[in-house]
Amino acid sequence: MMPAGNDSGNGASHEAASLRASPRLFENPLLDKLSRVHWSTPLFMYLPVVFALAVISLKSLDPGAALGATALGYFIWTLIEYFGHRFLFHYEFPGRFGARIHFLIHGVHHVHPNDPLRLVMPALLSGPIMLIAYGVVRLVFGLPLGYPVLMGFIIGYLSYDMVHYYVHHAEPKTRLGLTLRRLHMLHHFRDSTRGFGVSAPWWDYVFKTAHVRAERGGGT
Repeated sequence: MMPAGNDSGNGASHEAASLRASPRLFENPLLDKLSRVHWSTPLFMYLPVVFALAVISLKSLDPGAALGATALGYFIWTLIEYFGHRFLFHYEFPGRFGARIHFLIHGVHHVHPNDPLRLVMPALLSGPIMLIAYGVVRLVFGLPLGYPVLMGFIIGYLSYDMVHYYVHHAEPKTRLGLTLRRLHMLHHFRDSTRGFGVSAPWWDYVFKTAHVRAERGGGT
């Protein structure tokens, strides 16, 4: 740390503290505690579900069909991730109450992007998403085909949460890791209207929301 008398050091420290701070979101202590999530929590919650779905799928379906349905579920998740981040997380609801909703859903993460306890989805949000996903795949695909589709969907969700935590708190060494981190940091610190695919950045190229490289030297 810089000495207390160094103004620039204090400024940097205050900025870093702001980025890492864990602000209270709810007056209710239980709700506020539930809004703070250790990065490993989704793994403990959903990996047993993935394992159970894999067992059921392989007992009920041909391995090739189960694998294809799992891939489809993952593909569906990547679209949910992109469109959810783009249109729900970044939608600014009108009024004071709307601003509060936006802050709870995603705004807090942009104000405090390095808060380690608010980088993966709390169960209060992920649980209903998974229940809705189960209902939809059961309605659309029926059972047992819906089981591997749901499994792929959950695997996609876990990939998203783990990548999101990784790009904020790890030190990537691989080209893929460095690329994912760079694209997400551009979303946070250059242009939040681009770069919505956290674990699936290819959708930004498909839907024309990829970050545009700045021209060097200001020339054409």
